[in-house]
Amino acid sequence: MQVTDDGFRAFVEVRYADLLRTAYLLTGSRHAAEDLVQSALMRLMRRWQQVNDPMAYVRRTMANERISLWHRFGSRELLAGMTDAWRLHAERGRSSDVAHDIAVRDEVLTALQGLPPRMRAVLVLRYWEDLPEAQIAQALGCSIGTVKSQASRGIARLRAVLQVSPVGSFPSDCQALPLDSQAPLDVAPVATKWRGVNDGR
Repeated sequence: MQVTDDGFRAFVEVRYADLLRTAYLLTGSRHAAEDLVQSALMRLMRRWQQVNDPMAYVRRTMANERISLWHRFGSRELLAGMTDAWRLHAERGRSSDVAHDIAVRDEVLTALQGLPPRMRAVLVLRYWEDLPEAQIAQALGCSIGTVKSQASRGIARLRAVLQVSPVGSFPSDCQALPLDSQAPLDVAPVATKWRGVNDGR
């Protein structure tokens, strides 16, 4: 496959911001999210011609990689930088109402990071990505029943921590995430790494 494959480049350009938001919810940090997306896109690039649903492939790759990292390193590094990132976002000349909304989202994300990795992945894919249960089950390699039970338990745990009742109070659109949706897209790092792999470096 050529690094300049138009289909792959178009996919990255259209989907990168969405993938970055999902990765942020899975990781809790902008830097870790960027690394996670790049790693998943590298894997996709290698299999581009064989993958029928690239978005599903990347979501599955990110979720599984994050679960694996959690098991290896634990939760401490997942929480690093979250509070500072949200505080910085809240201080950028926002109104008090918006600052309050951001504070609520801060609490939600902090609570989310306290969940077991699979449960967190289910909630992110179900309520932020709005994926059907069957797709989540396929992405995580589990049954639909497991997805349902993990979602139910996850929501119950978030409610207990946050002392809220309606699911609708969770930030379903993630518009207040401290991510710049207009940030310039740079596919070069992925292409450079791909060339290095092909050249045996």
